[in-house]
Amino acid sequence: MSHRHTDMVQGLLAELCDGHGGWIEHVIVTHNVGEPPLQAPPGGWPFRFTELYNDRPAGFGANHNRAFAHCYSEFFCVLNPDVELPGPELWRSLVAQACEAGAGLAYPVLLNPDGSLQDNEREAVTPTALLRRRLLKQPQRDVDWVSAAFWLVPASIYRRLGGFDERFFMYCEDTDFCLRLRLAGLTLRRVEVPVVHQAMRGSGREVRHLVWHLQSLWRLWTGPVLRRYLAAIAT
Repeated sequence: MSHRHTDMVQGLLAELCDGHGGWIEHVIVTHNVGEPPLQAPPGGWPFRFTELYNDRPAGFGANHNRAFAHCYSEFFCVLNPDVELPGPELWRSLVAQACEAGAGLAYPVLLNPDGSLQDNEREAVTPTALLRRRLLKQPQRDVDWVSAAFWLVPASIYRRLGGFDERFFMYCEDTDFCLRLRLAGLTLRRVEVPVVHQAMRGSGREVRHLVWHLQSLWRLWTGPVLRRYLAAIAT
């Protein structure tokens, strides 16, 4: 999905072309704002390539759900444009984990550009958990959800869960999805292959992102999914 990230998306596409290893069937790029078409490599795309254009900006979940409508493969990959991919061994490992019995999604190890481990694995987002993490700087106690910067989800699971809840315009849609996945008895599978992620977190820089983040937190805290999940893990 691109928000005037043409250069970044073009770079990621080049990496996908070079390192797909035959594992990638179809790449879908959603232009959430007006942008020119992306440039194909000299030899053409080594996979099916589709560009979607929105008349008006849509939320993270809505954009991925619309992209999933074009998915006819066994797996659906949620992939941010601000990542650097290591090569085809990543896809082989992700598919192997996603094929395991009971797997709900597979994800790689995410690193910051300086090589440090990124905090994409987190416990359920409650006010207490946020207090421990943000103010007290305490480590995460559990891995209840992982950020949707890079997921490989079996298409049957994505379809079964109904995709992302589009009532979350931005933020917490990945939390909600993972908690629903866990409530369905499925697991999150980490693959020990590192991927560098820029993690351009807008809520710390732009007021509108902060507002979206607070709105999403309120929806999560007042909705049934988090309550059901907390009750399930307490028993």
